[in-house]
Amino acid sequence: MPASTLPRTLGELRAGRQFSAERLKTRSVKDEMRENLIARLKARQTVFPGIVGYEDTVIPQIVNAVLSKQNFILLGLRGQAKSRILRALTALLDEHMPYIAGCEIRDNPFQPLCQRCRNLIAERGDAAPVAWLGRNERYVEKLATPDVTVADLIGDLDPIKAARGGEDLSSELTMHYGLLPRANRGLFAINELPDLAGKIQVALFNIMQEGDVQIKGYPVRMALDLALVFSANPEDYTARGKIITPLKDRIGSEIRTHYPETLEEGVAITAQEAWAARGDQAIEIPQYLREVVEQVAFSAREDKKVDKRSGVSQRLPISTLELVVSNAERRSLATGDAPVVPRVSDIYAAMPGMTGKLELEYEGEMRGADTVVRDLIRTAAGKVYDRYLHGVGTEQIEQWFNLGGTVKLDEDQPAAAQLRELKGIQGLIEKLAPLGVKPGDAAPKVVGAAEFLLEGLVAHRKLSRDEQHGFAAEKSVRLRDREESNLERKELEMEYEDWQRARKSRRGGGLN
Repeated sequence: MPASTLPRTLGELRAGRQFSAERLKTRSVKDEMRENLIARLKARQTVFPGIVGYEDTVIPQIVNAVLSKQNFILLGLRGQAKSRILRALTALLDEHMPYIAGCEIRDNPFQPLCQRCRNLIAERGDAAPVAWLGRNERYVEKLATPDVTVADLIGDLDPIKAARGGEDLSSELTMHYGLLPRANRGLFAINELPDLAGKIQVALFNIMQEGDVQIKGYPVRMALDLALVFSANPEDYTARGKIITPLKDRIGSEIRTHYPETLEEGVAITAQEAWAARGDQAIEIPQYLREVVEQVAFSAREDKKVDKRSGVSQRLPISTLELVVSNAERRSLATGDAPVVPRVSDIYAAMPGMTGKLELEYEGEMRGADTVVRDLIRTAAGKVYDRYLHGVGTEQIEQWFNLGGTVKLDEDQPAAAQLRELKGIQGLIEKLAPLGVKPGDAAPKVVGAAEFLLEGLVAHRKLSRDEQHGFAAEKSVRLRDREESNLERKELEMEYEDWQRARKSRRGGGLN
């Protein structure tokens, strides 16, 4: 219904056929959510559009909690879409909700709670003004922090309001309402619940269960109509705080979230969330590259050097893909190549977006974040390589490198020039068909696929790659490393001999 045609007074609302006064009076927020959810389920509609990977696990549990008219909490590590799910619950609310115009706690026109609205209706009757709230306006969210007070959540007495109105401090009309009353007849969400101090949690469960609380020694009773939802990270129970037992007992369902269970689910989430379609340029992201980016997160979640208690957020592949596209875009602007095709080397360029999203164990800290991330990228490239090129013979390519061949793909080199260099590697271009490369494809696409194949061989230790020399045979790199190590050892020996001579010289001069 268009907002302009909605009733604007209590009398119009009472007379309107589309709204039942008795139904508006008795129907709670949880009743409303339950009815709208049932309608969606009957119509075979998606309950939470945009939430990927939870269709058979988390969403059925949320549906059960809403059908049971329960408050619930989402428990999960960072980056598991907890806040997004809570905000998506507004889709189960009515499109418009009437309330007494000007009311701070959005009072029901047929069952007002606050003294101000009761006085207004008694004075003006059916002429009392009615206003309307949309779905999103009925969602109130609070990030729990240790400094949150009862006044923030419930309210406080306002001496200025009492003085101006000539009211006694114990009067309800002197109260300044907190977030919870202002969320009346809507959804109230608290993120990171364990961070709330224990005494604040006590005030919270008292108002949600018994409907009363004491403010500055005055008992205040508010029969609020609310659906309460929470989120928490399991790590927080020991690291920063805990949910007190009486509050846990009053939360109906404890629902565990999780990271994507398959690579395909992760790729779908990242594709949905990452800003990859820039609009001003043609950008083609190969599927194998999307999988490498996603596999980095999957490999990190399994790696012993990464702290599993902190988890690896889904934001890691999302921000990484954005940086990968940006690096490819920067290269394309410098070389004039089109279309923009990201490569594996762009993932290495996106390392600054990964290191800050990993909490490392002691072993990882000793090795360094950059080294850990490089290993993760290489491992991911190897696993995705096996998905596309397992069983493809690469002996001819390896032989070319073993005979002394090397190739380095410089960032400032146009793709056409790089492709001419890659065509000199015997058997390379012919092996790219499983990656979707066809004869006549643009040079950036062919070069990207060729680089992925070579990176896969590096991951399987058939070739080696470094920033200075590019791709080379594994044994030649080992030999070069050995020679560099020997040279370094000789330099150290020479420095030691110089130190010994200087020491003897000082002793001969009478110095100790």
